[in-house]
Amino acid sequence: MDAQRARSYINARWGDSIERELIEYIRIPNKSSAFDADWQAHGHMDAAVALIEGWCKHQAIPGLTVEVVRLAGRTPLIVAEVPGTAPGNVLLYGHLDKQPEMQGWRDGLGPWKPVLEGDRLFGRGGADDGYAAFASLTAIAALDEQQLPRPRCVMLIEASEESGSPDLPDYMEALAERIGTPDLVVCLDSGCGNYDQLWSTTSLRGMVAGTLRVTVLDEGVHSGDASGIVPSTFRILRQLLERIEDQTSGRVTLTAAQAAIPTQRAAQARRAAAALGDAVFDKFPLRPGVRPEGDDLGELVLNRTWRPALSVIGVDGIPALAEAGNVTLPTAALRISLRVPPTCDAAAASVALKEALERDPPHGAEVRLDSVEHATGWDAPELAPWLAESLTQASHDFFGGDALTMGEGGSIPFMGMLGARFPEAQFLVTGVLGPQSNAHGPNEFLHLPTARKLTACVARVLTDLARQGHLV
Repeated sequence: MDAQRARSYINARWGDSIERELIEYIRIPNKSSAFDADWQAHGHMDAAVALIEGWCKHQAIPGLTVEVVRLAGRTPLIVAEVPGTAPGNVLLYGHLDKQPEMQGWRDGLGPWKPVLEGDRLFGRGGADDGYAAFASLTAIAALDEQQLPRPRCVMLIEASEESGSPDLPDYMEALAERIGTPDLVVCLDSGCGNYDQLWSTTSLRGMVAGTLRVTVLDEGVHSGDASGIVPSTFRILRQLLERIEDQTSGRVTLTAAQAAIPTQRAAQARRAAAALGDAVFDKFPLRPGVRPEGDDLGELVLNRTWRPALSVIGVDGIPALAEAGNVTLPTAALRISLRVPPTCDAAAASVALKEALERDPPHGAEVRLDSVEHATGWDAPELAPWLAESLTQASHDFFGGDALTMGEGGSIPFMGMLGARFPEAQFLVTGVLGPQSNAHGPNEFLHLPTARKLTACVARVLTDLARQGHLV
């Protein structure tokens, strides 16, 4: 591959077409089905599908076919197929549904308001993961522009990932024959430690989530009358959380949520920490004086990628401050999210979590863990020598530095599913979610230079797979 020629071609495609399409995509409030129960009636998901489908169909790639598949009761799926000019079968994955708005966007920005500031395109979904379809087909087109061999490629762009990919298994079954057996899976929905080199993801944590609800009264009563007699729902919630998390250290104590850290992953975490330095923690917008949960950078990386962690992500039954009367609350609920190690059995952890929280309720309160969801994590297979070499060369060609690997703390349910379905496949899981990009939160942005370079790296890997096929 002529790296300079590929860089010029891809930069032009991004500048001439892709950035404009992503700006329009960001405007569409196509929240995932978990956050918009009436998504079909609202039509935003269909608008996002139509935008990406239309762009894909206009790409001058020989043999390209693009189709929107719709299974009854499911969100739609875009399927693009490109015949190969050399051996190899590749599955490329992305998604187009989005997280909800979230508060805290700075002045001038908003989730559905695309704003271009220098190298950053702000707005919900550009980086997570609207760019994936555009980058995938542009990488293939870059090979054709140089008349380089490429493998057969099937691209899937789903619309339920932010809801945990509940619709994807049905599509995988329905399209099994068309997908075939991939030699390589490329997922562009992950993160990067910095914007200076190519990062590939070696593992993803799983997740168990549920709504923990405590009820002590049939209705609220005057707190001056009831306090000291009626137990506090909030205090009971604190007691229950202490069963699974040490309140001082934050260490998760639930045995079923633990897993051994492989020696190789621990070594990779320390290499990543050495490369990132204080960026391990100062990429987060910590308030002045707030310290991270430890001083050892390697241990912080492992905390984020291979150890369980509990977050409270929602609350119900507790009035806003402006409406806080002197009332003993009858019920209160927390939405909790427990990240579990990549190799942890999330289904078993969900059962253990429910048992730990519901048994022997304090003061005989009514305690329930409802709406429980779980997703098993993923631990990547060892890189084949050809792929390791290809990633190294791609990073040097397009980023100018060594390729690095690191686990990610989030979950991509699709990866665990594919890892089980295609155990012999190689995986390139990567993405543009680097420092301050803030997926799911306010001020989310796509770092455009990284997106362009990553597109070129994918092109390099695709043609290296095709050449590898000639050698087998």
